[in-house]
This record gives sequence, C-alpha cells and structure tokens, in this order.
Amino acid sequence: MNKNIIIKTIAWMFPVALMVAYSCEDSFLEQPQKGALGDELVITKKGAEQSLIGAYAALKGTQGNYNGSNTGWVFGSIVGGDAHKGSDAGDQSDINPIANFTATSTNSYFNAKWITNYDGINRANSTIKILDKLEPSEIADADKTTLRAEARFLRGFYHFEVKKMWNMVPYVDEKIDYLLGNFKVPNDRDIWADIEADFKFGYDNLAGSGMAAGRANKWAAGAFLAKTYIFQRKWTEAKAVLDAIIAEGTTPGGARYGLLDRFHDNFEMKNDNTKESVFAYQASINDGSGGNNSNFDEILNWPYNNGPGGCCGFFQPSFELANSYRTDGAGLPLLDRSYNSSGEQLKDDMGIAVDDAGFTPDAGNLDPRIDWTIGRRGIPYLDWGAHPGASWVRLQSNGGPYSPKKHAYAKADESSVTDGSSWTKGLTGINVQFIRYAQVLLWAAEAEAELVKAGSGGSLEKAREYVNMIRARAANPAGFVKASVQNGKTDWDAYLDANVASQPAAKYVVAEYPSFPDATYALRAIHFEHKLEFGMEGHRFFDLVRWDETTNAGGNPVNLQAYLDYEGTRLGIYRGVTFVRGKHDYYPLPQNQIDLEQTGGVSALNQNPGY
Repeated sequence: MNKNIIIKTIAWMFPVALMVAYSCEDSFLEQPQKGALGDELVITKKGAEQSLIGAYAALKGTQGNYNGSNTGWVFGSIVGGDAHKGSDAGDQSDINPIANFTATSTNSYFNAKWITNYDGINRANSTIKILDKLEPSEIADADKTTLRAEARFLRGFYHFEVKKMWNMVPYVDEKIDYLLGNFKVPNDRDIWADIEADFKFGYDNLAGSGMAAGRANKWAAGAFLAKTYIFQRKWTEAKAVLDAIIAEGTTPGGARYGLLDRFHDNFEMKNDNTKESVFAYQASINDGSGGNNSNFDEILNWPYNNGPGGCCGFFQPSFELANSYRTDGAGLPLLDRSYNSSGEQLKDDMGIAVDDAGFTPDAGNLDPRIDWTIGRRGIPYLDWGAHPGASWVRLQSNGGPYSPKKHAYAKADESSVTDGSSWTKGLTGINVQFIRYAQVLLWAAEAEAELVKAGSGGSLEKAREYVNMIRARAANPAGFVKASVQNGKTDWDAYLDANVASQPAAKYVVAEYPSFPDATYALRAIHFEHKLEFGMEGHRFFDLVRWDETTNAGGNPVNLQAYLDYEGTRLGIYRGVTFVRGKHDYYPLPQNQIDLEQTGGVSALNQNPGY
C-alpha cells in the first residue's frame, strides 16, 4: 500500500537525500558523518519542503539494513530483556556481544546507528539552511516557521536517539558545515538543553491539527519534549506538558488522542495514524522503492520456517518477559518478581518435539497482552493456526521456545500489507510507533507518583487512574485471543466477530489496581505496566537505565541483573553475564567515528568510561 502522505513521495521528490541514503557503504564511512547535504538543492520553498521529506525519511534508518534501526529492537528490547537475538549464534553475530555486555567500540551495529541518526540530523539542518536563504517574497512567514519547526523537531528526535545511546555526544546544528571545516564537534558537554530547545520550538510553533498524517504536530513535539524532561527527571515540567496533551492533544488530522478499543488494534495496518498514534515512521509498500520504504528494520523478526514473513527466527521473546504476564488471583501482576519462581513461571515447550502431542499450554492466570506480544505453542497465532512450537524456532538452545508476534500480520492480509517486490514477505507497511498515547498516560502517571515521592505535589489517585485506563483496555474481553467453539469458524473468525461462539485462548485474568498505598508501590506498578504494555517495542533498556533499575541498587526486585541471572538458568548464552553499573548504562562510541574526528592524532570525541 502506497500511503498518500508526505513521506511516501521521497522516491521522486528528493533525489539528493536518496543519494545520501543509498551511499552508506564503506566509502561513506570514510566521510565525516556531520555536515551539510550542500546547496545542490534548489533554494526555493519547494526545495525546503523536499529537503524536509528527506529528513522524515531518515526516521526508518538509512543504512538499507537493520543494524542502524531506530525501532530499538536490538539496543532497547534485546539488551533490556524483552527478547533474545534468536536464530542461531552465527547469524548477525555482532548482536551477541551487545546482548551480553561484552561489545567493543568496533561493533558494526554502533557505527550504523551513529551514521543513521547523524545523517538524519544532516537532513534536518539542510532544510533549515535552505529556509535561512529564502527571501520573504519566496515564502510566507507562517510557512517558514512551520517548516523550521518540523525540521527542528526531527533534529531533536535524532539527537535524542544518540543521546540515550551514548550520553555524551556532539550536538550538530545548522552552523556546522563540512565545507566550512568545522565538523569535528567535540562531545564535551551535555546536550539535553539543545534537545529541549528543538522540541520546545516545535511545541510552540506547530499547529495541533490540519496537517498530513505522518508529520509532526504540536502534540507530537510536546510528547517528545515531555520525554526529554522525563529522562532528566524534570517531573514538574513534564507534568505540565503531559497534562496539556491529555486535555487537548490530537493527531495531525484532528482526532482527539485516546486508547484504541483493543490492544492489538495498535499493530494492524488498517489502524495506522489513528487516535493512539502520537508519532510513527510511515511505512509504505509496493510503491516502486523495492521495499526500501517498508519497515525494513524488522525484516528478520519473524517466526522461522513457514509462518508469517517466511524467515528468519530472530527477536525471540525471553522467558522472563513471558513469565511477567503471570497475574495473581486478583488479576494483578507479581511486582515482587515471584513470577520467575518454580510455582509461577510459565509452562513452555522448551526441548519438546513438535510431534509430542502431550504438550498443553500454561493453565494459570495470565494478562491477555501476553498472547498478542509472544507467540507460544498451542495458542492461536492470528489466523496462521496454533503456534506449532519448535518448527517455528530456528534453534531453541540459542533463542528459547517463543516467537515474536506483536508486529505480525494476519495471513488473510498478507497480499495487502507486505511488499511483493522482495524475496521475503517480511517487509510490511505497518507503521513503526515511536510514541503511543498509552506511553503519554504512563509518563503522566509516573510524573504524578514521582512528585508525590519528592513531596512536591502530584496525586497517587491520578496516577492510578492513568494506569487503570490501560489495564481496563487490556481487560476488554473483545480484545482477548479467542478459541472458536463453533463449527466452521476459526479462532481468528471468533476474534473478528463477537457473534462467533468462542472462549478465551488461555485463562486471562487482569484487573485494575484498587489502590496505590504509597509512591514506592505506585512507581513499581507504573514501571511494570511499561513492561507489560510495551514489551518488544524497543524501549525497555532505556527505561531501566533512567529508572536506575539495571541492578538491584535501586531496591526494585524487577531489574536487569535479575533478568540476566534468571535467563542464565534457562539459556547458556546468559550464564554468568554481569551488568556493570556506571559502564554499561551507555554503549561505547563507535571507533570509526572517533578516528574520523582526529586532528593531529587527537580526536574531538572522548570514549565513554570503561571502554
């Protein structure tokens, strides 16, 4: 589907940006990755608009591959404990040391991520440079301000990506130009204030509605501004913006933000750009780009063998994530991490042959979101039939028994949501969500609880209200995975049509919190709700770092080291893996970039501590 929105016109409107996007081979790595695209672009309003399209296009990653991804599947989800690399040990082996915290600065994934985002910064700056050269007779002030605000929003987005990865990174604005020779920008200062300023400019100057789908509006800029405040623990500032978004926020088309009725609705292409989408990469298929405009970053992340995608067995959900969906008799999560105990951990088919007919799925209480997030044996996998177990897993001993499911498509939709020009059905037109409205609600809950904890205002009751909005949606029986009990009707028919006789596919028991007795309890509940709602969406590691929950130093039993220890009891690849606080909170700067920044043998870039 070639979506009729601004970003999809890049293939014919912005050849210069495409030249940069497709030149990321070894020769590209020999060039400094910060600077300008140059004045080959026509200095007109149309030229500025086309340049901006190129800046939007970089959202998906411009490496023509998956290792520069902004989806966070490696750096956020695998490292954060949502998932294992999967496949076998030798395939995409550079992910292995990233996952076990032994990666060095020469790892190819770091360099690709750096290039992807500084290229996006280049493109945003090029737009601003064009705007600066336009005379009043060539562009109306209002149009100029809007285009500048969008470009600054995108510049803020890409800087946020590198900031959360490496902490101390260069801030590159439109004054930095390769042709001027000032491109060797040091990473000797914190850039949060610069990122704030870019998002604040967007928040103050963009319209709330009346814009094409896919473009940043006032409320998307506000959401990223709030996220920037949250990462700095500026709770008062974050609350003010989040309150405004909840009260007034709309999509670019003018629809008021809200939660979709069913959890899985968020991950179907027909619901792209609806009321829960705050900002997303606009994936497109069958548009003449050979699949390049699809969500290419996810090409590997399908069940192995003959399920959706037809390849490749990567991004397998972890044991610990699956266990986390266990609920107690009241339908609440086990915040003390007892879900990993022998009496609570999920029953799985690790080591059980496909033809062993004796296996039955776990019969205990579960949050229903598990079966939209994780493919597990015996449970309907959309309309592909019940997950068959080991035949959809490339190597259980390397990745465990589970398959990715959250971003999978229905078999009936395969021809309409996948790109037919590629070797794989794994290129889809389903948008990649960078912020969903559910995150806005959980951030608002977090701000309320943190302010209570600090004695600076806030409301635990308001925090509970926001969390329960999300849990109420999860508890909607219409959103459960269904097992049909009606002759001639499939499990998928039962999900699509409430008139089909059915029963839940598992024992789904989920309920709202009756109270938040104190701020500590509230924050643990909020943090855990992030895990349940956004598992496999690329956020987990960065949340754990900002919460100081990478080890048990923060007092929360649900932490990254606890995940590593437990996972090591199930998979040998995690045995003995240790997270070093103060080192592994951030990744090593790519050595290629340090070398490129040298003058007289001294680099402008300093490596992160411990690397």
